[in-house]
Amino acid sequence: MPQASPAGRRTFAVDGIAFDLDGTLLDTVYDLAAAVNALLTEEGLRPLPKDQIRDLIGKGMANLLERAIAISGAPPRDQAALDELLVRYQRHYDAVLGRETVPYPGVHRALIRLRDAGYKLAVVTNKATRFVRPHLELAGMSAFFAAVVGGDDAPAKKPDAAPVLLAARQLGIEPARLLMVGDSANDVDAARAAGCAVLVVPYGYNEGRPVQSFAADGIVDSLDALPEWVRRA
Repeated sequence: MPQASPAGRRTFAVDGIAFDLDGTLLDTVYDLAAAVNALLTEEGLRPLPKDQIRDLIGKGMANLLERAIAISGAPPRDQAALDELLVRYQRHYDAVLGRETVPYPGVHRALIRLRDAGYKLAVVTNKATRFVRPHLELAGMSAFFAAVVGGDDAPAKKPDAAPVLLAARQLGIEPARLLMVGDSANDVDAARAAGCAVLVVPYGYNEGRPVQSFAADGIVDSLDALPEWVRRA
């Protein structure tokens, strides 16, 4: 259970911390938007503004692509056509992955402090699994994480509890001793379903919803401040 710190801040007694990737650790919208618009252009559809694509991020690549195609004015596609488009989209994403992605301010400092304090760290993301570790490696943060759960690793994606529970098992800790940190309702709902505490950042990809409307345990303005929110269980 969270307790009040001497300064009045709620703190969480945990052994591990799981982070969402896109919009929490890394600002990936530039690469995602470039890949989406490359595919839309191939299909003879209008490209979308980056800020519009930002609001489509959070439920995995297939969901992002299907919604982008619909917004661009294309008629509905059957599942076989969508699967073929996803393969082509992922080729475009492969070509641009990491080109413009950057860590958010304070992320590296936070990871160093949390690792040195003995917390077990994980990434839990809906991004297709084969893109997750390359992103972490290009950002220079792969070595911080003892567990990495991508969108293909669990039976269901966030907001289901399955990816969070898998990360807890891989870290060797109870879900109640894991803190989830994300940027969207998917992260909050997944954490709640798994029995974890959850914090959100205000700067990420929240599908156009204010983070203040989420049922999170708190809002951490920058991950640089996260070590002040936790204590070892």
